[in-house]
Amino acid sequence: MTKEEAKAQLGQLARARAFGCHVGSDRLIQAGLDALLADVDSPSLPLLAGLARRDEPEAPELFDQVLDELGLSFAPPADPTAAKWAHACWLAGQITDGSLDPATGADLIWTEVAEALDHPDALRPIVHCAISLAGQDDDRTESFEALRLDALQAARDLLGHRPPP
Repeated sequence: MTKEEAKAQLGQLARARAFGCHVGSDRLIQAGLDALLADVDSPSLPLLAGLARRDEPEAPELFDQVLDELGLSFAPPADPTAAKWAHACWLAGQITDGSLDPATGADLIWTEVAEALDHPDALRPIVHCAISLAGQDDDRTESFEALRLDALQAARDLLGHRPPP
């Protein structure tokens, strides 16, 4: 893993936590270890990377210190609606960069964002894909792979036409 990849991993975990996703202490420690092995320099990084299983409760605080030291801290917008849109765009970005399966990502956008925003039109294409992929669309005639590709395209379209927060 390169230094840039390690920092990107730390940033992704920071965003996941900021958007309310559960990120276990073991993942935070592993990300710290990966960053340390990739020669990322931060005073708190060796402390995070060296935590033992019994010390896992300390991981979130140390992880936050590492983020601060590296300038990677992330806070979603204060406005709840803008925060949900930011979450949708973050998930769509992960779908398009290949780090999140399109079916899983579409489902997360449907359940964690679209429902909270009362199903806005801008999310309708990706929600339709999520419903079809979940097998809840009785008119489903496309293959699973074709539906995954549709979800990927819907994620790209969402990023290309970001709706106002």
